[in-house]
Amino acid sequence: MAIVSKIYCSSSQLVFMVRKRPHVVNGGGFVATDCSQKVVFRVDGCGILGTKDELILRGSDGEALLLIRRKGAMVEALSIYRTWKGYTFDYEGAAKLVFSLKEPKSCLARSNAIRICVEPKERKKDWDFEIKGYFPDRDCSIVDSRGNIVAQVGAKKEVDELMASKDLYRVVVKPGMDQAFVFGVIATLDYVHGESTRC
Repeated sequence: MAIVSKIYCSSSQLVFMVRKRPHVVNGGGFVATDCSQKVVFRVDGCGILGTKDELILRGSDGEALLLIRRKGAMVEALSIYRTWKGYTFDYEGAAKLVFSLKEPKSCLARSNAIRICVEPKERKKDWDFEIKGYFPDRDCSIVDSRGNIVAQVGAKKEVDELMASKDLYRVVVKPGMDQAFVFGVIATLDYVHGESTRC
């Protein structure tokens, strides 16, 4: 399912390793590498951008793929959700909304669902994807509205010992799913839970 671009949809399942970057060296964020340890995606967070509540997902060549911002203003103060919006840029540089992520204000509670809507809205449900599990434990999935797992954050038992640190974890993206979208969601979860992309 192409959300950011069909370029990032593969016909086979892909496994990525995510490594957080320290704030003191690179200003935070993280990199995602493929099985050959080539950087595929990089996320620049607040420590690099110098802007609170803003992230940029970049491709392997450093090109900005997604700008992710938290929606502010008085409307959010009255809502039970905090809303994040992901934008792509067209060839003229204009921003185009591709997804919205609704984070319950009491997000640290494990039972509250984080839901994602893809633009344009062409569905009967009010959401397209949902986060199941708890990101800080590195045990969560992105699930579509039919209940299918499209991406998983975590590690197999045999790899757990190598990943004793939460600074390194595995992401599995199912066939046909837009990897750039998945990493845009993961970057947002990272920020929401106060990890490497946050100041």
